Amino acid sequence: MKKILLYSAICGAALLSACTKLDVKVESEYVNENFPNTQEGFLAASGPIYSQLASGFAVDYWRLQELSTDEAIIPARDGNYDDGGQYRFLHLHTYTKDHPTVRSVWQWGFGGINACNRIYELFQNAADIPGKQASIAEIRTMRALYYYFMMDLYANIPLITKFNAPELPKQANRATIFAFIEKELKEVIPSLTDKVNQQTYSRPTKWLAFAILQKMYLNAEVYINKSMYTESVAMGDSILAGNKYSLSSDFASIFAPDNGPSTPEIIFAIPYDANIIEGNQFSRFGLHTGLQNKYGLPFRPSIAMSTIKSFYEKFNLPNDTRNSTWLAGKQYNFDGSPILISTTNKGLDDTYSGPDPSAPVKWHLEFTPEMPLKKVETMDVGNDELGKARGVRSIKYYPDKGANPSTRNSNNDVPIFRLADVLLMKAEAILRGAAPTAVAGEMQTADVLVTKLRTRAKTEAAKNITLDELLEERAREMAWEAWRRNDLIRFGKYEAAWGYKTDNDVRKRIYPIPATEITLNTNLTQNPGYN
Repeated sequence: MKKILLYSAICGAALLSACTKLDVKVESEYVNENFPNTQEGFLAASGPIYSQLASGFAVDYWRLQELSTDEAIIPARDGNYDDGGQYRFLHLHTYTKDHPTVRSVWQWGFGGINACNRIYELFQNAADIPGKQASIAEIRTMRALYYYFMMDLYANIPLITKFNAPELPKQANRATIFAFIEKELKEVIPSLTDKVNQQTYSRPTKWLAFAILQKMYLNAEVYINKSMYTESVAMGDSILAGNKYSLSSDFASIFAPDNGPSTPEIIFAIPYDANIIEGNQFSRFGLHTGLQNKYGLPFRPSIAMSTIKSFYEKFNLPNDTRNSTWLAGKQYNFDGSPILISTTNKGLDDTYSGPDPSAPVKWHLEFTPEMPLKKVETMDVGNDELGKARGVRSIKYYPDKGANPSTRNSNNDVPIFRLADVLLMKAEAILRGAAPTAVAGEMQTADVLVTKLRTRAKTEAAKNITLDELLEERAREMAWEAWRRNDLIRFGKYEAAWGYKTDNDVRKRIYPIPATEITLNTNLTQNPGYN
């Protein structure tokens, strides 16, 4: 699949522009000699849809969904990693219409929608051969997925179903986009494959369509002010009754560098490749330089990204294997020897005022959950060795020895939907009022569903779990998988104080439409709360 996507990214059209740029330059043309006329041809021609998804999901899109929450943070370190304050603004909820990531994700999302529209029109004109209708159904599913991402982030967005339309697109409200996604997915489900194998890995299936609908219905009260929890359970049951997926026995293996089609619980993932399909840089941004030798990384990490104390403290169940996805406290090599940092008294702690600031020191690397600020106005924790080690580090996407040493991209595929999320969504919908349902003779209450995940994690069973506890369980299971913002908004907790954030403006649940897009398209009206 990765080779197919590489071929397609090279041979397909370059469709990376924002929705308001209607004069998109076509980098290659299909003519009679190369027009798709086989199933393989359809797949190759659809490559730009998937390469576009990979290009922005695990960095910029991920940052909008995670750095705006309590799950992840990039503080400044004596000016390093400040980058104009863009990470600080996400954490503090002071983002504006000029925020660079808000703009880049808008362009990424509508670049994907444009790719879907162009290739959809191409396929409609192809000969009516086996595979055509299934390929069209896959494109429409991917377009629905892009629209779901954009609706979730920006709410009121243009609804564009034609490529290179002569007029500027008009803005639609969230309810209209919701209805469009729902209609598209329901219409294409009969044409999507129900197979789960190496050929369908990272391509749309019936199960992906059900998962998108399950997620959308679970959030329907947020999106359209309507309760659809029973419908959400029904979509989850469609996946569970299909019996195509099972929980991986080893939690860590789901995110390992060699994960892929053999991972039994992944419903849909981006198949990142360190050299071909770039975009997975979790180790680059999240690991400390002192860990380079331990994990055999062929590049020097940047120490930038971590989590905050209150989120790390949620990993508190006894013997829970998910606790090991975080690095906190003193750090040791695999042979038990301490990881030592060669520095000086002053280099270790720049507040040192003793008699010998330049005396050499070998400091035992220690990650501290506490992150005291040295400069409050710039959210700066300092860049001495103590400052560099502020914050708990994640190895959920396990460090990859085979990463690209120059680009610092890794091979770990990044799941977008997996079976664990299906179970948690069903449990939550039941707690919110949907009736428990039976699958394969098993009556699935919220406790039963959550206990499946806790059993896999080798910790205690769930007992009379509440909604707040369910949110804590989602934090433990789904950390750093780009769902935290979505979860906090649904639970009414996105406005809470965490880390250094005190902003409680509910209008920040929706990101602003980028100023550049409003300038280009006068049909767009800014979202409330942004000038």
